[in-house]
Amino acid sequence: MAGLYVGATAGYSGKNMVVMGLGLRLQKEGYKVGYLKPVGAVPKEIDGRLWDEDAYHVQRILRTHEEPQTLTPVIATHDFQVRAFRNQVGDVMESIRDAYATVSAGKDVTIVGGSGGMHTGRYCQADGVRVVHELDLKALVIDRYSKELNYDYLLVLKEQLGDHLAGVILNDVAPNFMDETTKLIVPFLRDRGIRVLGVIPKDPLMGAIKVSDLADRLGGKVISAHHKSDRIVESFLIGTMQVENFMTHFRRQKNSAIIVGGDRSDVHLVALEGDSPCLVLTGNLYPNDIILTRSEVLEIPIIVVREDTYTVAKKMETLLMRHKLRDEIKIRQGAQLINANLDFTVLREQLGL
Repeated sequence: MAGLYVGATAGYSGKNMVVMGLGLRLQKEGYKVGYLKPVGAVPKEIDGRLWDEDAYHVQRILRTHEEPQTLTPVIATHDFQVRAFRNQVGDVMESIRDAYATVSAGKDVTIVGGSGGMHTGRYCQADGVRVVHELDLKALVIDRYSKELNYDYLLVLKEQLGDHLAGVILNDVAPNFMDETTKLIVPFLRDRGIRVLGVIPKDPLMGAIKVSDLADRLGGKVISAHHKSDRIVESFLIGTMQVENFMTHFRRQKNSAIIVGGDRSDVHLVALEGDSPCLVLTGNLYPNDIILTRSEVLEIPIIVVREDTYTVAKKMETLLMRHKLRDEIKIRQGAQLINANLDFTVLREQLGL
């Protein structure tokens, strides 16, 4: 029986995408796959029971059927954290070991999902590095590109994990950094004993968000074309510039929400006619009737938010980086990215499958 811990150098790096893509692929190949997430950081009550929301959704996709306390033996509620800070939780590893024994029984491979980075959970002695050693797992560590890769962190993890490190995945690598990644960073890591099992290119769809979800997360409301609130936003463009300059940038960025003040009807009209997925009007300023009518005719939603353009843009940047993998279309796309870019041959060898 093989066990694989899927961790990362930081939160929001693509762990759930890798867990689901890997699990679905191994199931398709005929392996019996188990799944658990030892430490849950997103507590949510579902049907009267406390789950980790991420683990609940992953289990649904993989069609496993563990009880909440087995699927996620440690859920980091506020109460749990307070007790941990007061040294009142004891050794949580005992419940994690029991859960792993239950889930792994009769399975060919058990995937153990990490929470946050590999050192997240250290405060309660349930960080990823300890879990890997205690359960004698192999580890697959994801490093998501965000202006640069965390190669120093990967080198430290190699020292901490030793032979437990099956390999790493470099995720969300921007096109302009792909050449340097494959020709410089990958050989550098391999020379230091770190297997790079996959380099996954940036895919705009994976960071996309529905208009309705965007409005909710920004604390705004959709005021027109409500029936098109399921349109997808992949990026954003700030429309504070002169309309001529705006048009130049707008043509280069497809599926971009336009963040602009409610009084800039010239920019509103260009964005609507150019088929932007939605407009986000800031400062709690509503558009004029001509813009509202055009929005309904062209079926392009308009969101109104209270905050200023700069604040909304910063929020948008964070949202697109940290939006959870929930929509079926994104789950399918994530699975395809894993299938196309992960070296399953080497991974199976590392797991003894």
